[in-house]
Formats: sequence, structure tokens, C-alpha cells
Amino acid sequence: MSTDFDFLIIGGGSAGYAAARTASALGLKTCVIDGAEELGGLCILRGCMPSKTLLESASRFSTLRRAEEFGLRASGLEVRGAEILERKRRLIGEFAAYRQEQLKNGKFELVRGHARFLDAHTVEAKLRDGGTRRITARTFLLATGSIVSDAPLAALNEIECWTTDDALDSAEVPDSVIILGGGATAVEFATYYSGLGRVVTLIQRGDQLLKGTDPDLAAALAHGLRNRGVRVFTGTGLLAAEKFDGRKRINFEHDGKRVTAEASQVLQALGRSPNTRRLGLDAAGIRVEKDRPATQTTQQTSQPHIFAAGDVSGPYEIVHIAIQQGEVAARNAAHLLSGVTETMEQSDYRLKLFAVFSEPEVAVVGRGEAELRAAGVAFRAASYPFNDHGKSLCMGETDGFVKLIAAADGGEILGGACVGPHAAELIHEIVVAMRFRSTARQLAETPHYHPTLSEIWTYPAEELAEGS
Repeated sequence: MSTDFDFLIIGGGSAGYAAARTASALGLKTCVIDGAEELGGLCILRGCMPSKTLLESASRFSTLRRAEEFGLRASGLEVRGAEILERKRRLIGEFAAYRQEQLKNGKFELVRGHARFLDAHTVEAKLRDGGTRRITARTFLLATGSIVSDAPLAALNEIECWTTDDALDSAEVPDSVIILGGGATAVEFATYYSGLGRVVTLIQRGDQLLKGTDPDLAAALAHGLRNRGVRVFTGTGLLAAEKFDGRKRINFEHDGKRVTAEASQVLQALGRSPNTRRLGLDAAGIRVEKDRPATQTTQQTSQPHIFAAGDVSGPYEIVHIAIQQGEVAARNAAHLLSGVTETMEQSDYRLKLFAVFSEPEVAVVGRGEAELRAAGVAFRAASYPFNDHGKSLCMGETDGFVKLIAAADGGEILGGACVGPHAAELIHEIVVAMRFRSTARQLAETPHYHPTLSEIWTYPAEELAEGS
């Protein structure tokens, strides 16, 4: 069929750019449509990078507040929210500018507009300059990311609570904050505000923080946050939100009782939803499940020539996975166009990696104990605490533990988890071990320098090796 493009990508974030770069390198005539006010995608503009920039400020301040513990004195400490925000905007501006250069480098066409399907091979783009343009393509990729989920109580809008987008771009650092949610974003904001010495209350509807992780990790994280002064409530039900005497109140149920929390500001961090509302997926004949285009591991939707990647498709809203999915989709689009469909690739989540930059940090790779039990896989697990580890004791960072999971037959490492100092860095040792299908014994026999945080992995590895 005669079309304008071989491959048309809706969305220029991490997944979309990775797909465009890959497709153009494969010789496909490629187009990216993105109508956002600012190019760059969620990770750069409103996710990973801005949040980590703020967290770094909080971490430095928290270290200074602990100076006396290390025989030091620091005085005159002050939080300047406007300067924290200025640093964030400068850094994010630099990151975004580089991505914009990549999107405009001429290797593919960039259309600044919002796309909506008219049929399975045609979209109409409402251009930012006010015009419209119809564009046809042989294959497509949906990479529109996610948006902040709607508030579960109308009263939350009435009291003007913040969304995570608001919090990331505010120079105000309230003296007290109620955070609704228990996922990665919620606990990172709890870390940010508590690190700056603010009073923080974290209210999670589910029975644990970080839904889907093993309970021991969630419990260690909650313990660590409480050690840093955060009031953590799990297993709650939101009842009401109101303003009172210039402050904001959240009424919720906990352990069968009505509880009231009060603060200067309320932050809704209850997650994000797939950004599909304006795409016209029904016109393209794309099946939707729970607001997401149903997507196979080949990244194909119910329309084989239309792919999806990143937050809009799931199953994991993680940047490096979005990039991998975008690259898989582009290569599979090329396979489909060439008619060689037996070579279609599948996204592999064996090494799925997840990290939360809270204090203490949390990081996981592979499958956890609950997931392995549900799959009927025989395994053994061993853990070791940071409060009995030399380097972490020297650092004064003793919350948490590491956990190693290995197959019962032969000891191949199936998963690893860490709650504690620099967990997001430490987990990569297990990622590499799993990449090459190492056993617990091989890890235990690998030299580790003393004293380092990394050597803590040898203790659970030795325990598992002894039993194999």
C-alpha cells in the first residue's frame, strides 16, 4: 500500500525516541508525532531526572543534619526552595535540550501535534500551530506515556492538593506534608520532604508499601522511613479531605478507627494512568484492557501492524524497559514490513530491574519469593542485614538487608533484592550475575574488596552455596 511513512511513532519520550532511532537506522521512513508543550518525555521533564535532582538536595541536607553523629558540627543550615528549584530547572533544561536535538537531527521527520486515529492506517494530527495534517503509515508505535491519575476523592481537588507534577515544579517547601500513596513516587517524595526536615505523613491504601514487592522489603522500607521521622500508615481507606484554619486535613480509616492527619499541603501520589484518551484507539480497532492497549511481548497490539511501548503499554513503567520495548517494536516493524515474521523478537523480562531512590533505597532484580511460589518454582532464599556489616556500620547506614534467591536445583540466581544504602547501585552486581546465569556458589567465590558495601552479597551467596 502507498503511505506517507513506513513507521509512525506517536510520542517522543524515551520509548518513542529509541524506536525512531532504531527504525531510521534500519532504513525505515520514520515519523515522530509529539504535541507536548515541551519535548523530552516524562522521564526527563516530570519523572526520573527532576525527582532525583530534588532528592540529591535533600540527601545533602540530611547528611549535614547528622554531622554531630560523626563528630562534626554544622550550623546555620537553611533550606532555600527557590534555589533547589532553579538548580532542577537548569539541569532538566540541559537534559531536555539534548533530547530535543536528537529528535530534530533530521534522521526522521518530527511533527509537532497531537495525533488521533481515523482508521487503522491513518492519523490526523492537530498541529501546535493551529493546522491539521493527515498522515498515513504502514506500521505504528504508540508511545504516549502516562498522565497523573484522577483523584479518588472529589474533595482532594476542592482543597487544591498538589499532584506530583506540581510538587516537582514548586519553590515552596511546606513545613508539613501529607502524601497519599505508597508506590515509588510517594516514598521518594516522603524521603525528599523528610530529608529537608519537614513533617511527613504517608498514607497508603494497600497493606504494604511498594505493591507487588515481597513483604519483607516493604516492611524494611517502612521501618527505615519511620526511623527518619515519617509517619507511615498502610491498610487505610480515605474518607474525606477538607481545609481547616488555613491548613489541610485528610480523614481516613486505619485499624478500624477514624484518623485525622493535618498538614500545610497534601500531595496526591496515587500513581499514573496510560495516556490514551485522545488517541482514538477504537477507530483503529485496537483492543483496550484496563485503559491500556492490549500488548503482546512482541509489542504488537490487537492490530499486528500497530505496536505499543513504554508506560502506555506496561507491564512495567520503567525507563530502561521502555527503551528496550521501543527498540523491539522498531525491529519487529521492520520484520513485519519485510514479510519475515518468523524472526519477530519478544521483550524479555527475566532481568526486570526496579529501584526506588528513597531512604533507605530499594532495588530488585528478577523474581521475588511470592512470584516464584505462585509459579511453582522451587527455590532457596538467604538474606543478610546491613546492621551487621562493617562498611555500612562505618557509614552509619544500618537499615535494611540484602536478599539472594537461587534455584533449588543447582543454585542459579533467580533474583536479588536490597533495602539499604546505595541499593540502586548494589543491585547491578546481581544483574550482571543473572545476565550470565551465575550460581550462588560462583558469586560467593568471586573476590570482593574489604571493606565495601558490595561484599555484603557474599554472605547470602555463601549460605546458599553451602546448601546446594
